[in-house]
Order: sequence, then C-alpha cells, then structure tokens
Amino acid sequence: MLKMRYLILYVTNLETSLTFYTKTFGLNIRGNHGTYVELDTGQTILAMIQRDNVQELTGLTYKSSQESSQTFEIGFVTDDVFTMIEDLRSKGVKIIKEPITKPWGQTVAYVADPDGHYIEICSSMDE
Repeated sequence: MLKMRYLILYVTNLETSLTFYTKTFGLNIRGNHGTYVELDTGQTILAMIQRDNVQELTGLTYKSSQESSQTFEIGFVTDDVFTMIEDLRSKGVKIIKEPITKPWGQTVAYVADPDGHYIEICSSMDE
C-alpha cells in the first residue's frame, strides 16, 4: 500500500518561501538541509527546494520556469476558513478566491504563496 509522505515545491527563493510558510502559516521546520527544507504539517511533509538546485539534487531533467504552472494545489484544513482568510489577509497574503460554501457543505477559499502556488484553505470533509 502506498502512502503519500511528502510534497516538494520547487521555489524561486528558498528563504522567501520558508519565511512565508513558517511565519504566515506557523509551520515548524522539520529538517533543513541547505537548499532543501522540510516542514511539519501533520501526516504529510511539505518540503521545498530552490529551483536552481533541482537537477543537482534529484538528477532529473528539470525545465526551469519562473511561471507557476498551477497544475496542482496544496490543501490546508482548518476549523474556521473565514477567520483564517482574514488572518492571512492581515499578513498581506494574496487572496485568490474568497471563502464560499460548496453544495456538499465544505467551505473553501484560495490564496497564493510567493511562487504563485495555489493553496486551498478549507473546512474538513470528515465531519
């Protein structure tokens, strides 16, 4: 059985992204390995690597691009989406989509990180 253990973001500026996720979201650093950093988010680790070091560290061919592809999103669950969005707004985070309640009852909003990665802030579907 496979389990998702981590997600790695390729970022333009590691320090900027690290500050964003630790200061804005309050995530703790789990491991710092220079150009690769892991953050504790619960069961899944959110990691990031400086774009300039992707090929060196992974051995994979990587097409460098400053544009965000928006081919995925990161999802964070919270008890109060509206309060979280207001907190993020007060910290200067770009709000892409204000909170709305979906027909299935989940409240969802979207923000962006410094590289433009979409971040979903949502209520739990487990209730």
